[in-house]
Amino acid sequence: MIVIALFMFIFVLFALFFLYFWGINPGDMTVFLASDQSFTFPTPIFLIAAVLLGLLLGNGVHILSLFGRSVASWRVTRRQKHSDETLSIYRKGVGRLLSGDLKKAHSLLQKALDRDRKRVDIHLALANVAEQEGNSQQAIDLLLKASDLEPKSVEVLFKLASVYRTAGRIDDAIETYRNLISIDGENRKALRAVRDMQIERQEWDDAQSLQKRIIKSASAGSKLTAENELLLQLRYELALADLKQGASDQAIPVLEELSREAQVATPARVSLGDAHMQKGDIGKAAEVFQAGYLAEKRSVFLARLEDCYMQAEDPSGLLNFYRKQSLEDGNDLLLRLYFGRFCLRIEMVDEAINQLHAVESSGVDFPQLHLLLAEANRRRQQIDEAIKEYRLALKIDNHLSLGFVCEECGTASSSWQSRCADCGTFDSLVLPERQQIQQGRPQIQKAIPHGQREV
Repeated sequence: MIVIALFMFIFVLFALFFLYFWGINPGDMTVFLASDQSFTFPTPIFLIAAVLLGLLLGNGVHILSLFGRSVASWRVTRRQKHSDETLSIYRKGVGRLLSGDLKKAHSLLQKALDRDRKRVDIHLALANVAEQEGNSQQAIDLLLKASDLEPKSVEVLFKLASVYRTAGRIDDAIETYRNLISIDGENRKALRAVRDMQIERQEWDDAQSLQKRIIKSASAGSKLTAENELLLQLRYELALADLKQGASDQAIPVLEELSREAQVATPARVSLGDAHMQKGDIGKAAEVFQAGYLAEKRSVFLARLEDCYMQAEDPSGLLNFYRKQSLEDGNDLLLRLYFGRFCLRIEMVDEAINQLHAVESSGVDFPQLHLLLAEANRRRQQIDEAIKEYRLALKIDNHLSLGFVCEECGTASSSWQSRCADCGTFDSLVLPERQQIQQGRPQIQKAIPHGQREV
């Protein structure tokens, strides 16, 4: 009622205004549509018609604008609804993936992808499913499509490089990581990944260059220390490669420098001695090996010393070194072990037994020591002692026990147990050579006629 009354009031006002306007504006107005066509209206009618036409056009434009906005809003709402439904399917698929239901996850994620093929996250999730299903090529195809959608996506490139690497396509993996590095030049994870693959392929020069770049971008702390240590290792590998190619003159200065670095001192000293031996400078090589042993007490230097002096056909030089060091440090059991071994090698059996017994009497007990003592006693014709040492070396008891080993972790055990004492695996203890015995097949023995012998 109020609306009708208001409308009537406005209508009355408009009528009064119209009559008033007509009363003060007498006369007619002629409008020509063409040279021979015209219309004549009272001036107030023409003016009011013009106003009404303007209002009509204005309202028409407004109504069209409102209609356009309604259509656009409907489209947005429809797209949003479609996007929300796709997102819901995607989340269900990811949930299935996380729970290990790969078949259902694949079905849901494929459905989500069919609804929206421009969603990079769906491509990534479906690639994860394909990878876990063992279908590396499908995962790669999905990730390549995702990369086309977002060429600069670091996440996509990382995943693609990882799948390439798992599939054994190392060249493709390195190329993908390099694309990533071109986008993010300080990405240390990508730099390290390329470096590690170059190390696996023994591309020492390229790995060293990349390692220097990694160190420049690394922050101080334990990680930087580890990176610097790896750089020393790569420098050593390069020098070793030169040495293997016969370039000892090029390798020696680098190895001398690296031998002063504690992290790589042992390999550097060993290879430095080898480099001098390669050049034929046996005396210098012996000095390096002797100094290396005195500094580090590592057996590799004694083994190299023995090779060095035997190559020079100068066993007396090594004997003098052993005797001098034994007098200076009689508690150096490692030196006495190698001393006894060397004496046995050059048939100084009594001296060998003295040195080996000194090691054994200190409480040291391992198979190689008993083998050396057994061989020494055999050469002295002390057969009972030799047999005793051989039994100790082979750990043979009176019951001739064959022992057991865990199939899961390899831990040896003298007696059978239901569960491995080391890794806890149930029913895993078997005969060490079980698989070999099961796979073997006995040869068929042919009967030999009486009076003949087998050829």
